[in-house]
Amino acid sequence: MSSSATTKPALQQWHVTEPYVHPHCGLGEGPYYEAATNSVRFVDIKKQRVHAVSLDAGPGSLITIQLDTPVSVTADIAGIDPRDRILIGAKYGIAVLDRRAGTYEYVARFASGVDNERLRGNDGAVDPHGRFWLGTMSDIGLHLQAEGHLYLFTGTRTAAQSMRHPVTIPNSVGWSPDNKTMYFTHSTERTVYAWDYALSDGGLSNERVFYRHEGPGEPDGFRVDVEGYMWHAVYGESRVLKISPAGALVGQVNLPTQNITCVQFVGTELFITTASMEKGEGPEEAVELSGALYRVDVGVRGLDPFEFKMDN
Repeated sequence: MSSSATTKPALQQWHVTEPYVHPHCGLGEGPYYEAATNSVRFVDIKKQRVHAVSLDAGPGSLITIQLDTPVSVTADIAGIDPRDRILIGAKYGIAVLDRRAGTYEYVARFASGVDNERLRGNDGAVDPHGRFWLGTMSDIGLHLQAEGHLYLFTGTRTAAQSMRHPVTIPNSVGWSPDNKTMYFTHSTERTVYAWDYALSDGGLSNERVFYRHEGPGEPDGFRVDVEGYMWHAVYGESRVLKISPAGALVGQVNLPTQNITCVQFVGTELFITTASMEKGEGPEEAVELSGALYRVDVGVRGLDPFEFKMDN
């Protein structure tokens, strides 16, 4: 057998060297394309901020809302102009953020009764049925433990349903182009799980491992493109992975800083959030470029996000 028949194909490679916008996030996360305004929203969990930048006006248009809670993810709400209100994942559950007033009100909490002060919301997404999946984990500054949940919220004001427990760092949730497969990343297990997702009622079955990461870093947030490939940020490895629908690593985006957190498609461009690095944690340039938002054209479009369906 010839050597060419046994050699793995070379990975596709993209290289990013400069930030698109650099707000020096402590923990940049949750990039989201706001189609109504052609802008990208993203959050800073540590600094409790929601950022937005207009892609028409450019980096100088960055606006920031300062909150008093660790906000980890955002989503559009069906029937509501996102310039007015959006959904956010917050400390105790999901809330509606009034962007003009800079205030928020909880729609539903993780638990009925007493809030768990040790936990905060992390990553999540709206599913094809308009429900919101959101993970919880040990809050910043606390010893990390396997005490979190992956919760499911409907549009009512009832407490969420725990769908998976215990988890340590639950991360992105997403779906295949035909909506028949749901993916979920458990970062500390370095594993992306997959289920069959029922189009009729959103039920899950046939749990399996889709991708298991080998390397020093941990898989963080992801998005899926229209061809079914997963684009997965890796915290601690300065890269975003391109994973095939069969779960094979086929490409990567290389970045100039280490802590890559999540991605979002805008057309064929991938917007990439990052977290800060401490002085001495890596090369001086990598530290300086940490906590920025990056962009790169990867030549394929991503799937559109679903809107949260909230009962009036």
